Amino acid sequence: MRYNPGIGEQPNVTALLRAWSAGDPNALDALMPALHGELRRVAARYMARERKDHTLEPSALINEAFLRLIDLPNIQWQDRAHFFAVCAQIMRRILINYAVARSTAKRGAAPVNVPVEAVALATPDRTLELIELDRVLEKLAALDPRKARIVELRFFGGLSVDETAAVLKVSPQTVLRDWSISKSWLAREMGR
Repeated sequence: MRYNPGIGEQPNVTALLRAWSAGDPNALDALMPALHGELRRVAARYMARERKDHTLEPSALINEAFLRLIDLPNIQWQDRAHFFAVCAQIMRRILINYAVARSTAKRGAAPVNVPVEAVALATPDRTLELIELDRVLEKLAALDPRKARIVELRFFGGLSVDETAAVLKVSPQTVLRDWSISKSWLAREMGR
């Protein structure tokens, strides 16, 4: 399957994603410029939650995510929302790995779990808080994978309620309900 847009035609992201899944290298070349602005927005949202002196910049986060995307074996892209859901998960993993490595290097030992209140008092950056959030989100995933996925898509990926519903194939009302419950649960767990 080859993707051939007409002259002056805006690229159809879903068609590009499906062509890329089918092995068309031209689709990948057309896809990245078409999505770069949105990827930059997602990366900037992630980085806005990081400390001010963070050495990883949005461009570097996008590049690292892109390299990991290329290495994904046999992924069958469904649509734009599916692509951004996967990107959100990859970017989250990159930032968590970065935070763990920074924490380990800074302290010369393995990272430890610290309550959020202690993090706020002990350090101006959010490295430990991000690690703790990841740990709590993994705990939620063990209890209710859909709720954890909603948090990941909404909080980390910046997807709208409708986009999240489309990715998970549930109603927007289900997303809103699960999002509300998940936020409360996470706040309680982070406070422990």
